[in-house]
Formats: sequence, structure tokens, C-alpha cells
Amino acid sequence: MRKLEIKFTNEDGKIVTYSIENPIEPADPVAVSAAMDEIITQNAFTSTGGDLVAKHSARIVENTVEEINIDL
Repeated sequence: MRKLEIKFTNEDGKIVTYSIENPIEPADPVAVSAAMDEIITQNAFTSTGGDLVAKHSARIVENTVEEINIDL
């Protein structure tokens, strides 16, 4: 499953990550950046280290899981 991870810096200087499943692809960097700006402006999310104060980064992440059959 692919996820969009958006990362912010909070008031404590820590990186805070939020994941969005099944993002629209291909990702539009301008739209992602604008959405992140709006999240900061609206103070939409909180963190244990205080308000989100700056954008850090964004990325698409894909996890692959392969089950291994074992004798129980």
C-alpha cells in the first residue's frame, strides 16, 4: 500500500509525521506544499511538542509484505 507522508517541525524542533493512505498519484508537489501550508495556518493538527511551525518534507512510501509459511 502506498502512503503520502507529510513531515512538519513542531515548536520543540522535533519532526512530526502524518500519513495519508492511497494518495492521488502522481503527487502534485505544488498541491502538497499548499496543503501543508494550510495545515500550519489553520493549526489543524497538534503534537506533544507543541504546534506545527514549519514544513519539513513530503514523500510517497510503499510497504511490501511477504508472508512466510512456518510450521506451528
